[in-house]
Amino acid sequence: MNISIFGLGYVGAVTAACLAKSGHVVVGVDANDSKVADISRGMAPVVEPGLGELLRDAVEGGRLSATTDPALAVARTDASIICVGTPSLACGGLDLSYVNAVCEQIRGALAEKGSRHLLLFRSTVLPGTIRGLAGRWFSELLRDGVVEIVFCPEFLREGSAVRDFGDPALTILGSEDGTPNDLADELMGGATWHRWESAELVKYACNYWHALKVSFANEIGRLGKRIGIDSQVLMEDFLTDTKLNVSPYYMRPGAPFGGSCLPKDVSALRAYARQCEIDLPVLESVMATNEAHLESLVRLVTGSTSKGVMILGLAFKEGTDDLRGSPMVRLAEILIQRGHPVRIFDPNLYGKDEEGGKRLGVLAQFPQIGEVMIHHPGDAMAECDLIVVAHRNMEVGELESLMTAEHRVIDVNGWKAVRGLGASVEGLCW
Repeated sequence: MNISIFGLGYVGAVTAACLAKSGHVVVGVDANDSKVADISRGMAPVVEPGLGELLRDAVEGGRLSATTDPALAVARTDASIICVGTPSLACGGLDLSYVNAVCEQIRGALAEKGSRHLLLFRSTVLPGTIRGLAGRWFSELLRDGVVEIVFCPEFLREGSAVRDFGDPALTILGSEDGTPNDLADELMGGATWHRWESAELVKYACNYWHALKVSFANEIGRLGKRIGIDSQVLMEDFLTDTKLNVSPYYMRPGAPFGGSCLPKDVSALRAYARQCEIDLPVLESVMATNEAHLESLVRLVTGSTSKGVMILGLAFKEGTDDLRGSPMVRLAEILIQRGHPVRIFDPNLYGKDEEGGKRLGVLAQFPQIGEVMIHHPGDAMAECDLIVVAHRNMEVGELESLMTAEHRVIDVNGWKAVRGLGASVEGLCW
């Protein structure tokens, strides 16, 4: 395939070299004469292991050239990959001037070319940017089928970028509505397809997570050093837990955390750090962000009901009867205090004989909640227009059979089967 690559910095140079190695014919485009000259001579414009050799081989093999003329590059290629920088503005936002300049150049070149062309953006941009660029620069070309636009975030690490390109940790592609594009698949390899906005956000989610991990490790390191602990060794032990610590277990958006351990231990370590006079901003923010997430659930629920709320699942974790620190208990208390009619169904809080007595005894701590507990959800469906599903404590078919056209569902923890109930379902995080 013939490909033009706009922007010959770190991402662009590596992308050009690796695609040329794969047999594609690549034309690099940059406004910087020095970068164009370097690429044309097979020299790396940045220091990166293995890049210089790949560029030299590609130039000598006739698979790579470079130019400052965007129209020439577009005319000679089937696809253009945009890798220009998106630096920070003084306010912290993104400077899209380079992206907009390239889009303007490409639009003019495509208008003259007139044949089908793929635009693949790799520049890191915030959610909604590609949709905005498409509307501003390419709306007519999209309507006429001249251009197709795909977003493919890059996950190249400096120092291992060439290796990462050939063996990426993650490949995500985004189109306007999530429909796959065969040409982009061929260029970037098989990938998971999403809408533009999702592909844009996943890049930031990854980088935010990496920054958070570094900050977390450094905060534990500062605390450990203060009390004479080698935190390098401590974190080596921490990382041996691949069931919980290094796993997807706690990475599912849903209810705020609760239970008998996390709130207590986060608060205790926060207080301990204060006693040690160590500033740990990440640790300090954990309880605040958990409260903010609970409040977002409260706003979603109170803005979605005019009649009453049924909560399916009260314990802090599905399959248990433990109410300590349960966010659903907090939700129920807030709703009751604000005058919303509430009904709660959680079969794990009803048992037989002594076991059942113990479970119901826990509810004595929350007398208001005990008064609104029901033994079967059908008993109260007519009284409620909103169902908050926190636990999977009934089959989806049973839930559907109890619903009427007036009922809406809020899915707290991402129970995918509930989505099949139609437009009346909304997720806390989807």
